[in-house]
Amino acid sequence: MTYEVPVAPGESAELEETADLATEVWPMWEVFVRARRGISHVHIGSLHAADAEAALQNARDVYTRRGEGASLWVVRSSEINAFEPDDISDYVDANEKPYRLATTYEIPDEVGHM
Repeated sequence: MTYEVPVAPGESAELEETADLATEVWPMWEVFVRARRGISHVHIGSLHAADAEAALQNARDVYTRRGEGASLWVVRSSEINAFEPDDISDYVDANEKPYRLATTYEIPDEVGHM
């Protein structure tokens, strides 16, 4: 089935060549909301927007329509640095420092009981 697009008077029926779409894609923003004062912000979703102001407006419209949030943050996805779940064990193992525990120290006899 084919469909012919109507052409307005003075317009060309030929399709315009568009620029590379990859350069026109808006950046991804991560949305965090705090339900009420005293608790932490929670990641609730992602959206595309041209800038931070548009991202806030879109996030407010999409994620807090019913007034669920007391605070709303948007962060560009490219600015977030995080561990991959598989790499976290390497980080935790590297931070194991048994010398911080009092059980690793030997108390001299001169000290007495401690």
